[in-house]
Amino acid sequence: MISTELARALQVAGLRWAPVSGDAFCIERLSQSQDVLEANEIFVVSDMTIEAHAYATGTVLGMNGTTEWALDSVALEESLWLPREDQLRDLLAGTFRALRRQSGPPALFTVEIHRSDGSRHYTDPDPAQAYGKALLALITGGTTEPATEAS
Repeated sequence: MISTELARALQVAGLRWAPVSGDAFCIERLSQSQDVLEANEIFVVSDMTIEAHAYATGTVLGMNGTTEWALDSVALEESLWLPREDQLRDLLAGTFRALRRQSGPPALFTVEIHRSDGSRHYTDPDPAQAYGKALLALITGGTTEPATEAS
């Protein structure tokens, strides 16, 4: 799973989310009337417990049957999507060329994408993070490239 920092950077860069069952997210903002949740608490959209409800006013994530705390729902804008490795790879679409594992220690994963200005490589110990870094650079046109990018 990618870090919340990278997920936030992707969101700020324009990545949008249409929730489906199995998606992970955390809550970024709560209204003042709601209790403060533990930092880094991760939720998963599920047809049984957390469902996405689309309304004309926006999408709401409904918390069904959650008894641990009294949160009925949260607006999509108040949540932060934590895309999975496969979702990030799919979002790279035709630009994706390869994922390579470099033996370590530590083991590193490099994602190669091809853009109009040539091939780029993004490296991280976590393959999902490497995919996320590549996607961020693709969305921003390379204006926000991570410091760990390999040449």
